[in-house]
Amino acid sequence: MIFNSLTFAIFLPTVFILYWYVFNKSIRLQNFFLLVVSYIFYGWWDWRFLSLLFFSSMVDYTVGLLLQKSDKQTHRNILLGISLVANLGLLGFFKYYNFFVDSFIEAGAQVGMTFHKSSLNIILPVGISFYTFQTLSYAIDVYKRQISTTKDLISFLAFVSFFPQLVAGPIERASNLLPQFERKRFFDSEKAKDGLRQILWGLIKKVVIADTLAVQVDLIFDAPTYTSTPGITLLIGAILFAFQIYCDFSGYSDIGIGTARLFGFSLMRNFAYPFFSRNIGEFWQRWHISLSTWFRDYIFIPLGGSKVSKTKRVRNILATFVLSGFWHGANWTYIIWGLLNGLYYLPQMLTKGKGKYSEIVAVNQKFPSIKEFFQMILTFSLVVFALIFFRSDSIRRFLNFITNIVHNLLLKPEILLTWLQSIPLILIILLISIEWVQRRKQHVLQIETLHKYSRWTIYIVLLVVFVYLGQFKSDQQFIYFQF
Repeated sequence: MIFNSLTFAIFLPTVFILYWYVFNKSIRLQNFFLLVVSYIFYGWWDWRFLSLLFFSSMVDYTVGLLLQKSDKQTHRNILLGISLVANLGLLGFFKYYNFFVDSFIEAGAQVGMTFHKSSLNIILPVGISFYTFQTLSYAIDVYKRQISTTKDLISFLAFVSFFPQLVAGPIERASNLLPQFERKRFFDSEKAKDGLRQILWGLIKKVVIADTLAVQVDLIFDAPTYTSTPGITLLIGAILFAFQIYCDFSGYSDIGIGTARLFGFSLMRNFAYPFFSRNIGEFWQRWHISLSTWFRDYIFIPLGGSKVSKTKRVRNILATFVLSGFWHGANWTYIIWGLLNGLYYLPQMLTKGKGKYSEIVAVNQKFPSIKEFFQMILTFSLVVFALIFFRSDSIRRFLNFITNIVHNLLLKPEILLTWLQSIPLILIILLISIEWVQRRKQHVLQIETLHKYSRWTIYIVLLVVFVYLGQFKSDQQFIYFQF
């Protein structure tokens, strides 16, 4: 089941009514109900893979209970090892089996050896990268004694499978979300209204902007060859993809966070206007925050973080970013994308965090300074270049794409003028303008202080835009479903 579907439009209000008016007698009853509907939500895609979700949940629930009882370090290490092997083994098999087999076959061919791939066809379960990391972080935090284990199986299973964030995040920590399942929840009309506003904006970003951009992005990137495509078109295609993936993924997060708020839950923020970042370090503080902080806390810091020699700091940051790239998928292009972002980040890290920003740009001003403006342009350009790797099917396709940008970049005014008048670029300009004005807010539609008539005018305009410009094809999945 996907958020931008008619099925979900029926599912959500039905679940909402039953949750608050039928199953509101006790926390356990509400949690059990959320568990059931979350499994229905996930099983709508393919019920057979519910067993993987249940297996991953039960492994870490059991490991957590045993860790709480054990003080012997050897036993604790073994228990953590079981969680690591179970979760990473599950993820590795379903996500990377084909990658390693294909790489092995190609390596053999280079030395004159021929291997045949088996007929085993591995289907990637939706959301497996997200829920395995969520359950794994619980076991690690219990192991480190940073949180206490829970004995409430229903609460734990509901925490792992919570449908607003199950398939594509945010990747929640047990320290934040699990206690919310264990305490009484009360309906808050103001939070619910804010949740609905965030859902609306998430749908606009996905259905109107991302899916409109996707049409042009697919035409440009999926062309058999790039030789006949003007360089300016290829360059604009790369920019369009940057906004497509941003609106697609942050749109999912907005819908998920807003939906959770309807049920009395607060999920962590996952995007914070990343395209207004002044360097790559700030970009990764604002883009897919739940994953960035996961890799920081469970990979970078355990490796030694920045409190080691310069050589080891370089190793740690590159290893973290490469693993982040590998998390995204079984393709060398993702690994290079991760490595490239690590190389981008090194100058800031080696200067001991110089240029680290905690506040949004121009926080007390209407416009950025000239320096900030060019910092944002440079950062965005680096991000777009790396995302060409992310979007390309292979390294060869990436090289062809870049080569043809350089060879065919003769500026043709008529082509540029056509693009500037196109709906995709108009949508991007509107998006940037709206986000800039609202950049101090948690999300764009935090407009509760506006007069009632102003708010409803905005809602009506957005609904009209949604109906008339939205792409309502049945195959418009969210991009991060493939990860």
